[in-house]
This record gives sequence, structure tokens and C-alpha cells, in this order.
Amino acid sequence: MRSDSEADYTTYVSARLTALHRAAYLLCGGDKDRADDVVQVTITKLYRSWKKASRADNVDAYVHRMLVRTYIDERRRLWSLVRLLPHAEDGLAGGDEPYGTVDDRGVLVAALRTLPPRQRAVLVLRFLLDRPVDEVAETLGCSVGTVKSQSSRGLAVLRAALLDYPKTIGMRSHG
Repeated sequence: MRSDSEADYTTYVSARLTALHRAAYLLCGGDKDRADDVVQVTITKLYRSWKKASRADNVDAYVHRMLVRTYIDERRRLWSLVRLLPHAEDGLAGGDEPYGTVDDRGVLVAALRTLPPRQRAVLVLRFLLDRPVDEVAETLGCSVGTVKSQSSRGLAVLRAALLDYPKTIGMRSHG
């Protein structure tokens, strides 16, 4: 890669890294380690294809597509399902959380974890990354109707999970 192209890549990644981590974190159901892996693989792929990516009409959409595909591919690998150490639930209300300071965001992340990976990807892309329906369909390689139906189903699950939200807060304040 030429130095000017490499500088453009570095500038782009530096400006978008936090947003990429946030999206990967949500796609991975709150698993920071997996999110880091997905982002690392994505930006490595982006580096290798920067010449093509930088010519895209919408570089952000191109990179989001890469991120989602990397996440889906990572989920397909059997080794990604193997845990070498026990996995305790992350304390999402702690101060070491890099994606905000709202104590109750763990409720949303926990609800997202219950969704199938592609449905989770639809919701993250549409509502958390604010991507249009047709772009989400193109990113995931499905129809606009599929994106709409997956959005509807996923939102129904999230709404049901959030109905118990006030009870959860009440338990925390007395616990």
C-alpha cells in the first residue's frame, strides 16, 4: 500500500474504531473479547482491500458489511464455541465498561444475546448503527422483507425482555 493510501486507511480506522467496537460488542451479545476479535479481523481485511473499499460510494456501509460478515463467519467456526476457561457473566454496570456509563444497558445486551445471530445483526445495523432497510438487506444478503420481518420479531423479543426492566431495577436498588 502506498503511504498516502495507508495514511487514509489509518485516518479512517482511527476515526471509526470506537463505533466499530460498539457495533461488534452488540453483535457479539456483550462479549468484549469476541468483539475485539471481530473488529481486529475486520480492520485487517479492510487493510488488505483498502484500495477497493476507499472507492466505495459509502465506505461506512462497506465496512459495516465487512464487520457483520466477519461476525457471522466467526460464529460458524466450531473453535469459537470452545471455552477454555469458565465464563462468568460480565458485570456490565461496572466502571470498566468502554461503551457508556448507563448502568442498565446490561438489560439490552442480555436481551440481544437471546436473539439468533442474524436477527441480532439486523437490529444492530438498523437501530443502533441507523442503517436503512435496503442497506441492511444488501449487507446481510437477504431481501428487504426478510429484514423487516426479522426486525419485527427481534423487537418483539426485546420489548418482552424490557417489560421486566422496572422489576430488575427495583431488585438492584434493594440488593
